[in-house]
Amino acid sequence: MPKINAERLLNDLKTLRSIGAVETGVVRPALSEKDLEARRWLKQRFEEAGLDTTLDGVANVIGRSTKNGPALIVGSHSDTQPRGGWLDGALGVIYGLEVARALAEDPETSDLAVDVVSWQDEESRFYGCLGSRSWIGVADSEVEAKATDRDGVKLTDALAAAGLTDVPRARMEEGRYVGYLEAHIEQGAWLEEAGEQIGVVTSIVGIRGMTLTFEGEQNHAGTTTMARRKDAATALFKAASRIHEEFPKHAKPTTVWTIGRVSIEPGAASIVPGYAELTLQFRDSEDALLDKYEEIVEEIVAAINAEGRVKAAATRNRTPVRPSDMDDGFQQHLAAAAEKTSPGKWRRMPSAAGHDPMVLVDALPCAMLFIPSIDGISHDFAEDSHEEDIVAGCQVLADAAASILKTAQEKS
Repeated sequence: MPKINAERLLNDLKTLRSIGAVETGVVRPALSEKDLEARRWLKQRFEEAGLDTTLDGVANVIGRSTKNGPALIVGSHSDTQPRGGWLDGALGVIYGLEVARALAEDPETSDLAVDVVSWQDEESRFYGCLGSRSWIGVADSEVEAKATDRDGVKLTDALAAAGLTDVPRARMEEGRYVGYLEAHIEQGAWLEEAGEQIGVVTSIVGIRGMTLTFEGEQNHAGTTTMARRKDAATALFKAASRIHEEFPKHAKPTTVWTIGRVSIEPGAASIVPGYAELTLQFRDSEDALLDKYEEIVEEIVAAINAEGRVKAAATRNRTPVRPSDMDDGFQQHLAAAAEKTSPGKWRRMPSAAGHDPMVLVDALPCAMLFIPSIDGISHDFAEDSHEEDIVAGCQVLADAAASILKTAQEKS
């Protein structure tokens, strides 16, 4: 079976890290100057590995093996959060490249086809998972036309500035692929706390988002008695408290929810707030639980409205993301490879973060592999993983890829 080149793997990761490096992290948002520089570098590295490589109309970098199928496509994304870590996404892209090289260099696997990809805008600067959506033909043209980043920059303008407006978009080649593999840092602490090295992902959790608004009556904080107040902020605090009381009654250990943004207007010490708003996000691997949480929020809102002081409302603020199950057969290949490289130091686990496979799973069988994140930190400059875990994870992915493709050849 193939043997990865650890020095080559780490050198490529560190070179990619240098493009957009800030302090210990990386700032390389989708379609930024540094993102495009990184993608041009990746295109060169893919070509040096013998892959026919294109940078398509949304800046996906796709390296196609010259070998005949059945093929695997392996990768992740190379765009980052506004203040991102150096491994989020990048790890999976360079793993894909190293897997393709390692299989090509081993006589026993040199005939196997591995395509490599860096998807665009997984991190949602403009339109989450734009690159993978585009590749399988499910990107919404209306959403694209209206999409802007948090500074008001339009996606269409960013594509034009990158010279991509008239560049064709790559599309999945029907009949070529047996599936898609992606490796990623865990972005949590389960593996590290258990002293384990590999996570075989069972599913990617579903995600729901809601905005709760509270309309009261703005008034003077000194002259408005407590009995007469219609305080929007008090209603918000009550709703937030109820959420944190009710959600745990139904939660599993991996269920999470976050009140990530709160706005109180006009935000002055001597004014009773007339308007307040909060954003709520919750994630779980079961749609039934996500439905239950939406029901709980509606009940909380109804209770506040029944008091008659403040008008409350709850609306979805994002298109729901369905839980996505990873392919059982691929999981078995990953598990066998994990036991070979890290005996007794791996587990099956859900992904609590969203990734491109949650889009791609509608078109291809998918699987994911995790390695530990130091202190469970991600989406921050402090994000990091130990080199021995990075190397081990890539070897597991290479072994699994070879096993999957050998099995597919035998069946064809």
